[in-house]
Amino acid sequence: MEIDTAGFDDRRLERITDHLAERYVQPGKLAGCQALVSRLGRVAYFQSFGCADLERGVPVRDDTIWRIYSMTKPITSVALMSLYERGLLQLSDPVHRYIPEWRGMRVCEVTSDGSRLVEPDRPASVRDLLTHTSGLTYGGDPAHPVDQLYGQAGLRDAGVDLAELARRLGGLPLKFQPGTAWHYSFATDVCGRLVEVIAGQRFDDYLRETIFEPLGMADTGFVVPEGARDRFAANYQRGDGGTLEVVDDPATSVYLAPRAMRSGGGGLVSTTGDYLRFCEMLRRGGELDGSRILGSRTLRYMTVNHLPGGASMAEVALGRFGETGFAGVGFGLGFAVTLDPVASQTLGSPGEYYWGGAASTTFWLDPVEDLIVIFMTQFMPSGTFNFGGQLRQLVLQAIVD
Repeated sequence: MEIDTAGFDDRRLERITDHLAERYVQPGKLAGCQALVSRLGRVAYFQSFGCADLERGVPVRDDTIWRIYSMTKPITSVALMSLYERGLLQLSDPVHRYIPEWRGMRVCEVTSDGSRLVEPDRPASVRDLLTHTSGLTYGGDPAHPVDQLYGQAGLRDAGVDLAELARRLGGLPLKFQPGTAWHYSFATDVCGRLVEVIAGQRFDDYLRETIFEPLGMADTGFVVPEGARDRFAANYQRGDGGTLEVVDDPATSVYLAPRAMRSGGGGLVSTTGDYLRFCEMLRRGGELDGSRILGSRTLRYMTVNHLPGGASMAEVALGRFGETGFAGVGFGLGFAVTLDPVASQTLGSPGEYYWGGAASTTFWLDPVEDLIVIFMTQFMPSGTFNFGGQLRQLVLQAIVD
C-alpha cells in the first residue's frame, strides 16, 4: 500500500507506532493490531503489530482478516438506504408494512408496582431501526421484564435466520415508546431483514452485488473461504492473571462455514484494506472508482443527528452500552455523529461519524480534516481500552498543514 504524507509530520505520526507497540502489544495486552490513517484520499500511515494468532505464531499481515462485528452495522445501513434511493421505502414507513408479525406490537411500561403492556403511541418505523430508537433491545438487563423475555425467546439459537429473528421480535413487547429513546439493539439485524424483503433476495447476496463487488471488497463477507483461512485472526479476551485466552479459534471458528444467521448487526469479517474501500466511498460522497453506491445528499442526510429533538445520546440513551461515549454525541442513520468535541472530551471535529465492533475494532471519518482512521484488533470486550480516543489524539496532533 503506497504511503503519502498527506499533511502529516511523519515523526509525529510515528507516535502511533510507539503507543500501540509499547503500550499494548509488547506487554501482552493485545496479541496484535493494525492501524491505518488516510487523509485527502491518500494513505499516510499503515502499520501492523504483533500476532494474528499467538498460539500458532502467525504475524499480523497487511491482509489479515478480522471479525468486525458491529462495524457491519454501517454497511447494512448503507444497503438499506440504497433501496430507499430507489423509492422502494420511506423512512416513516411502519416496520409492519414489511414484517407483518410486527403489527400490533405493544410497549412494556414499568411502574413502581410492576409492569403492564400498553399500545404504542405510533408503530416503530424504518428510521427508528436505523437510529436504534425503535424500542428494541439486545436483552442485556436481567432485571427488566422485556430483557427477560428476550432471554427466553431463543433469539440467538442455532438455525435462527433474519426472517425468524424478525418474526420472534415481533412477538415480544417493545422496551419503550418508539422514537423516544436510544437503546443499542437487534435493530440493524431487522434492517438486514428489510433488505431481504424489499430487494427480494438474500441479504448476503444483496451486499455482495450492491456493495462488495462494486467496491472491490473481495475479503468481506459472512464466511472466511478455505483459501483465506491462513489469514484469519484469532479472537481473544483477558483470562485469569491478565493473560490472553482464545475466544474464537480461527481453525475451528463458526465463520468457516455458512450460518443461518447472516447478521446485519455484527456478522461480517473484513480486512483493513477492504474497509478502507468502504470508508473511501463514504468520504467521496457515495462513489469510488466509478461505482456509485449512494448519492451524496443521501449520505449527508445519514450522517447528521437524527435523535429526537436534536438531543445527544447522553440525554436519551437507555443503558450505558454502545460503541461510543454518549456526551456530545448524536446518532444518524447507522453512524454515531460527533456534535460537540468539548462535551465529549475527545479531540475531534463536529460532524465526524463512526462506529466500532465488539472485538475492539473502530473507524471514523472526519469531513473537516478529510480524514479516515481504521483500527483493527481482536480483543473482547470493546471498551476495555479507549482506542478511539487515544488514536484521535495521536492522529490529529500529527497534522501540520
